Amino acid sequence: MILDLHTHSIKSDDGRAKVVNYCQWIRTKNLPIDGFVLTEHRQFDGESDYSTLARQFGITILKGSEVETEYGHVLVFNVTAPLVAEFDFARIDLSLVRVIEACEKHGAVAAPCHPGRKRVGMCAHIENLGVPKGVKIVEIYNGGSRGDEDDQARAMAEREGYLGIGGSDSHIVSHVGRCATRFPAPIGSEAELADALRAGNFEAITYRNQAVGD
Repeated sequence: MILDLHTHSIKSDDGRAKVVNYCQWIRTKNLPIDGFVLTEHRQFDGESDYSTLARQFGITILKGSEVETEYGHVLVFNVTAPLVAEFDFARIDLSLVRVIEACEKHGAVAAPCHPGRKRVGMCAHIENLGVPKGVKIVEIYNGGSRGDEDDQARAMAEREGYLGIGGSDSHIVSHVGRCATRFPAPIGSEAELADALRAGNFEAITYRNQAVGD
């Protein structure tokens, strides 16, 4: 199963994509992904229900979050009510270690995203802050990366022994599916996604050089 683990809809302050349009684009362009995870900025959208869309298009639609820490931005998968109560998702100065600890406590998974990006990526902060404890997974393919940002991410992952995931970081419809993550078995819920990530049996993939969807 192939999932784009990093997407944004109009629920994010800088997102311009409607979820229904993501589904239409994936089907119209025959993109090689089975679904996507909505990781809205600094929040968890617990209100929206995309189950009807998922059934209509035969696409897996899951929800997560993208939070901000002193080490940059971090994807959070399998967000639950107890996890939301642990820290303020809207803050831009969260402690990465605390986020990881809270996720582990409540069955979620935290993964620093676009780590090679200036200011908002983990690589930019290691020299001053040191290597943070508890990181196990990082995003090594990001659909919005420029220059050598993904190279930096992969180099850090290899150096520190991190597993790598991929996501498009799409904010507009046509960018969905640029990067993704392949799992060996079907995933139908946020909890199953977290279990699969903890199991470590997955592969980050990129379609950026294949003009998929163009």
